[in-house]
Amino acid sequence: MPPGDWTLEFDDEFNGTSLDTAKWSTGWYGSGITPPVNAESHVCYDPAQVSEGGGALNLALIQKSENCGISDPLYASGLVSTQGKFSFTYGLVEARVWVPGETGDPGYVANWPGVWTDGQTGQMCSYFHDAAHSSLGISAGSGSGCPSGTYTNGWHTFAANWEPGIITYYYDGVDIGSVTSGVTSAPMFLVLDYDALQHGQAPDTMKVDYIRVWQHP
Repeated sequence: MPPGDWTLEFDDEFNGTSLDTAKWSTGWYGSGITPPVNAESHVCYDPAQVSEGGGALNLALIQKSENCGISDPLYASGLVSTQGKFSFTYGLVEARVWVPGETGDPGYVANWPGVWTDGQTGQMCSYFHDAAHSSLGISAGSGSGCPSGTYTNGWHTFAANWEPGIITYYYDGVDIGSVTSGVTSAPMFLVLDYDALQHGQAPDTMKVDYIRVWQHP
């Protein structure tokens, strides 16, 4: 954790047997089976693909065509968010996550996992999306936002420290770079999802051990 005084404002350890609906909703701006966040996705978000057990939140991607209003629904998977239940302005977000690796090339990320605020297959990358960069986003630091290292098929922590004018990203406690352009001051809510493009790897499951938000008192 970066130095300074911090107060824990949100915490879900996912130690129960079902999703805490006081903290989370399933789906993207709707109830039941909902369409994906990104137009490039071929996933319908289905509450049946969200489960909690074994000390983790499980977002399971399967090959299944469902009706969610997109033209080519190839997969069903899970998304949860705190929209309407918890939001925050500035603070440190940290999640401990199990990200599946690609079959035959386990160092690369399978599908399209997300730990973000509303706010790719390949490497594990950090981006900030604003109105001017809504598609690709701004990469952390002066590079690609995709640090070297293997972050699949094992538990790793991913964190972002959002302060006025700057967001700094951390992988396993290591500072991988910052974004200083277009940093918002509007309240954000949390989103966890496991998405896929046309050629996804299914079945597969993204797991989240915990997610926490701290703020300065």
